[in-house]
Amino acid sequence: LNEDNGRFLLLAALIAAYLSAGATVFSALESPSEAAAQLRWNRTLHNFSRIFNISLPELRAFLRSYEAAMAAGIRVDALRPRWDFPGAFYFVGTVVSTIGFGMTTPATVAGKVFLIIYGLFGCAGTILFFNLFLERIISLLAFIMKACHERQLRRSGLLPPNFRRGPAMAGVGSLVGWKPSVYHVLLILGIFAVTLSCCASAMYTAVEGWNYVDSLYYCFVTFSTIGFGDLVSSQNAAYQNQGLYRFGNFVFILMGVCCIYSLFNVISIVIKQVLNWVLKKLECSCCPKCRKSSARLGRRNAITPGARLRRRNISMDTDGQYDSDTEGRRLSGEMISMRELTASNKVSLALLQKQLSETANGYPRNVCINTRQNGFSAGVGALAIMNNRLAETSDSR
Repeated sequence: LNEDNGRFLLLAALIAAYLSAGATVFSALESPSEAAAQLRWNRTLHNFSRIFNISLPELRAFLRSYEAAMAAGIRVDALRPRWDFPGAFYFVGTVVSTIGFGMTTPATVAGKVFLIIYGLFGCAGTILFFNLFLERIISLLAFIMKACHERQLRRSGLLPPNFRRGPAMAGVGSLVGWKPSVYHVLLILGIFAVTLSCCASAMYTAVEGWNYVDSLYYCFVTFSTIGFGDLVSSQNAAYQNQGLYRFGNFVFILMGVCCIYSLFNVISIVIKQVLNWVLKKLECSCCPKCRKSSARLGRRNAITPGARLRRRNISMDTDGQYDSDTEGRRLSGEMISMRELTASNKVSLALLQKQLSETANGYPRNVCINTRQNGFSAGVGALAIMNNRLAETSDSR
């Protein structure tokens, strides 16, 4: 049970508890309303059957046909065509972004088969687009925050007034290895997401006729790609300034999904930091022997029989250029000569210098110098982007 597996199991337990708590709250809030609505519907159904002298089986068969028409997109009031080019474009946009409102679904076998193939590549490409958007928005925020950081250093006198970015930056201790704080990025993205949602909600309230709370609810459900489908924008047959509204709706959904995706990934980093903190608090809290053994392992300057051999095996795995210092010599397990002690110290010092250098530059120990500028060298995905570009995300913190 290493740290990664412990973090995974702890997160799984917390998610299970979170789901149970959410189910309890929603059941308590919505179950009475559902029971009352079902009671009203049964009363209305029986009254309608009695007044118009229609049998209940015939009435239920008619209502089933109506439900099938609703699922196919047929409404009593005039609605926009579902499968013209704008409607189909709206549909494929909800497919590749995984929103999936459900108000439009393919009815033919060929359409369903094509959707499987189309969604496979479309969803993968869209996720890649979201990751690239995340990388660039983080880079933009880092550039702006670094400029503000340099301005604060100039005001405090830690930077010369004529300081310019470039090679001279390496000599300034306050800027070496500087990264923006993940909490500042979280705050900025949160403010931007709230502002974007409020502006979009104002547009939907004015055009669709929803109240503002429903508009905010629609924005969150859509931008987070939950997509229940109980509220769907741009579905009426005609709007005032219809082309402008459709363009604004597309821009708001695109920017909202990208922004909320980035915000979710930053929040996931914060959750991971909380899990690491919990694991450190729980680590060996009930086992004094583990604390004693870790204290003994912390004495790295102590030399014991066989220690040099273990360091030699580590050095052979990490740096082949130091193998010649210890090659061809074996330990008897009884005594250590000065020559062996000197060679062992040389290897340890070289490894320590290499580790300190890579730690200061923020590079993993197994990454060669030619691949350090590669965007995929430290992993692929949102977590790798965050670990490369934000502070408070390393394992040592």
